[in-house]
Amino acid sequence: MASIARQSSPLLRSAFRAPFATKNVAQVVAFHASARKQILPPLPQTIQGTMNDPAPIPKSHPTEGSYHWTFERLVSASLVPLCIAPFAAGSMSPVMDAVICSAIVVHSHIGFHASITDYFPTRRVPKTHTFMIWLLRAFTLSTAVGLYEFETNDVGVTEALRRVWNA
Repeated sequence: MASIARQSSPLLRSAFRAPFATKNVAQVVAFHASARKQILPPLPQTIQGTMNDPAPIPKSHPTEGSYHWTFERLVSASLVPLCIAPFAAGSMSPVMDAVICSAIVVHSHIGFHASITDYFPTRRVPKTHTFMIWLLRAFTLSTAVGLYEFETNDVGVTEALRRVWNA
């Protein structure tokens, strides 16, 4: 484009230069050159051992690993038929509601626990990790109590969904 502007008339050259005028460029550069403000400073980076040491293998735990993964998948897969069965069968049973609510609470707890483990690792932020785990436990307990109260003192989850669907 610049070679075309040099060979063409002065009017065309000024049209090519207009978007890149000195005043506009100075404003854009000043905006981009402003200080970068981070929300939180990066955590200290440490290396245990030497650079050539292999990565440490964590100790095995019975509630983690393949059993934990299998349990997560079973709970997740069980939610599909559990959520369809009451509406397909046409029966709104308190036992079915209790099973659905229990599976939802367990599924949610496992998912949020995995998120906390990923985003707040113990080795980097141990106090925050502990606080978040206790906060998760409190929310899980309050959710379970709330769903229990809804099941025993109100119409229940499946009946409430049926009513909303037919409204």
